[in-house]
Amino acid sequence: MRLLKYAGKRARIPRYEVPDIMGFFRKQEEKLAAGLLKWKYQSINAPIPDPELLKQHAARIVDDAHRIARERGSNVASIIKELVAEIKKK
Repeated sequence: MRLLKYAGKRARIPRYEVPDIMGFFRKQEEKLAAGLLKWKYQSINAPIPDPELLKQHAARIVDDAHRIARERGSNVASIIKELVAEIKKK
């Protein structure tokens, strides 16, 4: 249970009703990475892998971007773009 202050009163609400904001952002970052990967494959005229493999690559890119952002203290979106470009160079 979590306390929520609303209009000066406190209410207890179950944890599952509180929106998972960080999970939402993570999913959006993975969608961004998947879209960038797809775009990069199309720009080099390479066959686009199946959606499940694309999701796995996107999740790995987001993980790497978060790790790098913690180390550098920079923006995750720009790091994702850099990582996608590096993957395509290989």
